[in-house]
Amino acid sequence: MDARTPQADVAGDPRGDRLAKLGEIRARGIDPYPHRFTPTHSPSQVFPLGDGLAPEQRTEHTVTVAGRVVLLRVMGKAAFGHILDEGTKLQVYFKLDLLGDAYQIVKKELHLGDFIGVTGIVFKTKTGETTVEARSFTLLAKALLPLPDKWDGLKDTDTRYRQRHLDLIANEEVRRRFIARSRIVDAVRRTMNEAGFLEVETPILLGHAGGASATPFKTHHHALDADLVMRIALELPLKKLIIGGLPRVYELGRVFRNEGIDTKHNPEFTMLEAYQAYGDYNVMADLFESVLTGVAEELGLLGKTVRFADRDLKLVCDPETGKLKFRREYLPELWRKHLGEDIHLCLKGKGFDSAGLRALAERKGVPHGPDLPDAKVFDALFERYIEAHLPEPTFVLDHPTAITPLAKCKAGDESLVERFEFFFAGLEFANAYTELNDPVDQRGRFAEQAAQKAGGHGEAELLDEDFVSAMEHGMPPTGGIGIGIDRLTMLFTDTTTIREVILFPTLKP
Repeated sequence: MDARTPQADVAGDPRGDRLAKLGEIRARGIDPYPHRFTPTHSPSQVFPLGDGLAPEQRTEHTVTVAGRVVLLRVMGKAAFGHILDEGTKLQVYFKLDLLGDAYQIVKKELHLGDFIGVTGIVFKTKTGETTVEARSFTLLAKALLPLPDKWDGLKDTDTRYRQRHLDLIANEEVRRRFIARSRIVDAVRRTMNEAGFLEVETPILLGHAGGASATPFKTHHHALDADLVMRIALELPLKKLIIGGLPRVYELGRVFRNEGIDTKHNPEFTMLEAYQAYGDYNVMADLFESVLTGVAEELGLLGKTVRFADRDLKLVCDPETGKLKFRREYLPELWRKHLGEDIHLCLKGKGFDSAGLRALAERKGVPHGPDLPDAKVFDALFERYIEAHLPEPTFVLDHPTAITPLAKCKAGDESLVERFEFFFAGLEFANAYTELNDPVDQRGRFAEQAAQKAGGHGEAELLDEDFVSAMEHGMPPTGGIGIGIDRLTMLFTDTTTIREVILFPTLKP
């Protein structure tokens, strides 16, 4: 018996052997890469046709199927193989007396990884496996390199990320995860559309990067002889559309930030940003709960408990709203609880009280060297003493004005703005504001950011004169939100590394 296992397939020089077989096939006048093939059924659609059949019983159903060969056992005048398509394996039975000369390709030239098409009758084998008995056979694509080892799979993470095509073939869990990602995006888009938002597209290449504290990628446009940057957020163009009279807009798109790579960050990632006229950050919190409800419903997870980063997330709808409802906490209260003092001792007007902030950092053992900007010191305190102590999904509301130049201040407290971030298991999933719509205040905030940049905060916002000018034409009260689609996928697929939810993550050359 010629049992073509993956181990046998990769022995010696697999590519040389396959090239030789390719030449033999062509010498017979057979095209190993035909232009088209039309299946009548996918493998998953064949199995119901075998329901109720007794062993060795045949149906009258003739089907045409196609897929990649992942197993082949040749036994003289007959052979069994498995083809794989859309994640489903289907057994195919080849016989010399039914296939004639075409059987010689199966016996001598077929390899694991090849694509084939088969037309035949559905039957049950002696062991009860639904199988297609081939009456005709077509080679659809000859693979010149072998598949990953069947038994060991593809486990090296660097190889998996660099050769995602092999990862998808070898690891069914990976394939399911990326299908789930697509369904998550569909659910998000459906929720937004049903809420009356208009999907739009805004530029990726800009003269100035704004809308976030991040370092942009830079490029040069030769025809215009102009330096450009890739967008770091979607915010400012979308707000211009609000000013222009489109009351509810959103964009699902790629964003680019020239920053480090770790389990939570990739230089290019996918964001949803949405803006709603006459809304505020409370409206955006409600919208985020609707988005998560729609995703959970799409994935069949409503009413269930899912696991993420070794923590449980209960996806139970609130009986009053009919959607998921999450805890809301206020940063000043959390600051006093976990850091033992009033957050205002670290703030002065719309900026930081540098002395108070650094004194607290000194007491708490948080880095606060003279070259570290105040915003970074604040972030370090927040991450260690607030973010790390949120036991369940939580909206953290009301953040310092000093780090949020595009949000509206709290009524009666210019040190804080109406902003929330949504956290679970130490990861941020959403960021929302009651948007600043006072152009005079906005210009002043940009001036404060310029001072921070001069003080060493390289990611501070710069004045965007075009945006402020647009705001001067009048911008209604507005709520805005940004949601990380990659992180949302991590949450719903229990994945703690962002590279596992991006098909082609950024890698070191």
